Amino acid sequence: MAEFDVETLSLKELKSLQRDLAKAISTFEDRQKSDARSKLEVLAKEMGYSLADLIGTEVKPSRAPAAAKYRHPENAALTWSGQGRKPLWFVAALEAGKSPEDLAVN
Repeated sequence: MAEFDVETLSLKELKSLQRDLAKAISTFEDRQKSDARSKLEVLAKEMGYSLADLIGTEVKPSRAPAAAKYRHPENAALTWSGQGRKPLWFVAALEAGKSPEDLAVN
């Protein structure tokens, strides 16, 4: 390892050294974690399991988008599922005398 006197370095050189050290530490930790994960995966496989089975990781089911219940009367690309805040076009149509049934997707 190179030895040098940090007292003789400029502020720019010290900040550069700090960035380099932070990157080296992060890279080292990532390598260590990767090696540990690989060893654990091999051990789990030897015992007939996957690592996910042993540590209990779950894949959260993703929700499908809600189906459209209402459609803009003039622009069919604008829809609303009926959930959440009412879109401005829906409110304007109601104020103009339309009913929710008039805007319903058929």
